[in-house]
Amino acid sequence: MLLAQRMSDLKPSDIREVGKLIAKNPGTISFAGGLPDPALFPSEAMAEITNKILTEKAGVALQYGFTLGRTALREKVAGLMAREGVKATSDNIMITTGSQQGLTLSTMVFLNPGDVVITENPSYLGALAAFDPYETKYLGVNGDKNGMVMEELEEKIKNTPNVKMIYVIPNFQNPTGRTWSLEKRKQLIDIANKYDLIILEDNAYGEVRFEGERVPSIKSFDTEGRVIHLGSFSKVLSPGLRVAWVCVDEKLLPKFELVKYGCDLQSAELAQMQVEEFLENYDLDEHLAKINKVYKARRDLMIGVINEEFPKEAKYYYPEGGMFVWVELPSHMNTRELLKKAVEKKVAFVPGGSFYPQNDCESSLRLNFSTMEDDKIILGMKILAEIIKESL
Repeated sequence: MLLAQRMSDLKPSDIREVGKLIAKNPGTISFAGGLPDPALFPSEAMAEITNKILTEKAGVALQYGFTLGRTALREKVAGLMAREGVKATSDNIMITTGSQQGLTLSTMVFLNPGDVVITENPSYLGALAAFDPYETKYLGVNGDKNGMVMEELEEKIKNTPNVKMIYVIPNFQNPTGRTWSLEKRKQLIDIANKYDLIILEDNAYGEVRFEGERVPSIKSFDTEGRVIHLGSFSKVLSPGLRVAWVCVDEKLLPKFELVKYGCDLQSAELAQMQVEEFLENYDLDEHLAKINKVYKARRDLMIGVINEEFPKEAKYYYPEGGMFVWVELPSHMNTRELLKKAVEKKVAFVPGGSFYPQNDCESSLRLNFSTMEDDKIILGMKILAEIIKESL
């Protein structure tokens, strides 16, 4: 079969591969996914909303719409951007089919084959998967609990040809759970301005905050239109709706509209109307408080078992929100091998190696706490602690 050359370089996601292992072992306690808890979806509200829309506006909801998205929803999203410190109007917003599409569209708009994307080290697997088909290269920059090491970032920019974009997740990063400090965010803007680079700011988890003060987004410090901000309703309403957005400089919006038109014409009209109606007539903050209360308790349970049961050699970041705890083990350990032992005892996680752009670290693991009930978190984490101790 005459496949495109790029296909030879694409590899399946480790998360999907772990999913196959879990499917073969029913009853596995899984910390592998990045899924919101379906018990927390606003199902009743969505049933009411959907019935109303299909009763009163079925002709609109089931018809084609605009590529940029519904104007009323874009206006509401612009209002949500104000919570991030960003002054935006509907002319800065395009609705996307999940924030994953925002990653792909940003790649299409800005990156040529051979261009270099600098990412955090480690970074989100889905972003790397979005960059891959466009024959880009990436380079990881190490970080601490407050974000990227800026000295290392600038050194790599200076010494690497064709750097075009810096991709970051500043709030409750996937996979580490860390949050960037205000100082680091300002430094990143200064560096991007200095070297004329695009910043791709992925804020899928920004509203899933359990504690601490909201930090202004990197986009809020953007004076030159070089920050592409991605937001999503997947983690706060429902991933199945696939409603998300990009917030960009007004002059860039037509470029995003062009490439989205070629991808899918538009995001689903009915789903947009469902989100629009929820924002208009239901209390988003009340819904967020409900979600965050549950996730905070589960995070606390997971961290508690780590502190009590894991060996002292295991280090972790303390997440103030989001869905993940990132654990780093001694460098000689291989968590891919650890996973095999864990699955035998019906516990699963995602090995950390593939989150690194250069695949140069196999001693870490990502643990998700959002989907498992309390008793399973305690049991599964204790089993995992024993496996780690035995492997040490």
